Amino acid sequence: MPMNSIVDEFEKLYGDKVEVVRSQFFTETGNKSLINYERNLSENVMYYNKYPAFGFFATFNMDFWGTRTSTWCSVVFIGPRAYKAGVKHMEELAPDLVVSTHWATNYYAMKMKQNRPLTVMYCPDAKINTLFRSPCDLVMTSMQLGYDRAMKKHKRRFNQDNLKKVPFLIRKEAFDIPSDKKALREKLGLSDRFTVLLADGGYGVGKMLPMTEELLKRDLPINLIAVCGKNAKLYAKLSEMKSKGNTAFYPMGLIDNMLEVVACADLSCGKSGASLMAEPCFFGVPQIITHYANDIERWIGKYYIEDVRSAIKEFDPIRAVDLVEKFSKNPKELEPYIEAALAQHSNYGAEMCARYIFGLLCTRFPDLADGTELY
Repeated sequence: MPMNSIVDEFEKLYGDKVEVVRSQFFTETGNKSLINYERNLSENVMYYNKYPAFGFFATFNMDFWGTRTSTWCSVVFIGPRAYKAGVKHMEELAPDLVVSTHWATNYYAMKMKQNRPLTVMYCPDAKINTLFRSPCDLVMTSMQLGYDRAMKKHKRRFNQDNLKKVPFLIRKEAFDIPSDKKALREKLGLSDRFTVLLADGGYGVGKMLPMTEELLKRDLPINLIAVCGKNAKLYAKLSEMKSKGNTAFYPMGLIDNMLEVVACADLSCGKSGASLMAEPCFFGVPQIITHYANDIERWIGKYYIEDVRSAIKEFDPIRAVDLVEKFSKNPKELEPYIEAALAQHSNYGAEMCARYIFGLLCTRFPDLADGTELY
């Protein structure tokens, strides 16, 4: 999603000057090693969400061993054939500049032996983690906490030239969604009343099941939306659950109008993934953080709780439902969180990011410069 935001804006601004290739890097060649490597990464993320202790152990290990060793192990050691195929495919593409929202493709580009392209990575987190600190010409990040921490703790790696603070790369469709919750609820087939969203990312692994059970047990007069993502088993289980009558319950699977669903809510509950936090914040929807999958998500939660002040942390499902009940009965208590979230509204959009990328490209191709680039 962040990559689409970058590419759409970059093509709009500079499509007449450069050729932009939208690469489905791990799958477009049909190479089984690359396909399996991508699948393995996805499975690891899902595993960390299901068993957070392993997620925290993984991020601890990365920090303990450092960037060089951790990146080599994450890219080369666990997938030597994928690594060779990745470098080979990058050489086949022969780009002048590679933009990545993931460290593996950046690593492949940096390992090219001839005609190495310029490289850019976008990190959406409040902690620029070990793997995002691997060699790269330009790193961009959206959270001030992450930027300040990186500049302070990693002075040998980052400086004002190779690390830039940019707005969060939310999907461009977000800017077209109206702020009228009543109209959005009507469009989505919901009654106009206090609406609670439960969401735990694309894999749907978290505290959604126990929170749903408790909320349906209390039978509050609310709309309850539970988005299960790719978790078909959870969706099937929630679909069998019924309301006692007062709660209007809407279990959903993987949906393509997630931004509208987020925007119609009064309160969002779930883990502290980068987009899971940024999207409700964009629409002025306060959040109850119900779990962290790893140390990266802990830092994201810290940012929204302490810096933005749009979120509350409550990992116990019963106490989290207590908060939902309290706010549903007294919505005015959410106003400070809503105001804090809306104050971040200007910190979204891809234009600055695109101009920094073009500025980097102009360092190698100065004839492209037209005065709109950033350095």
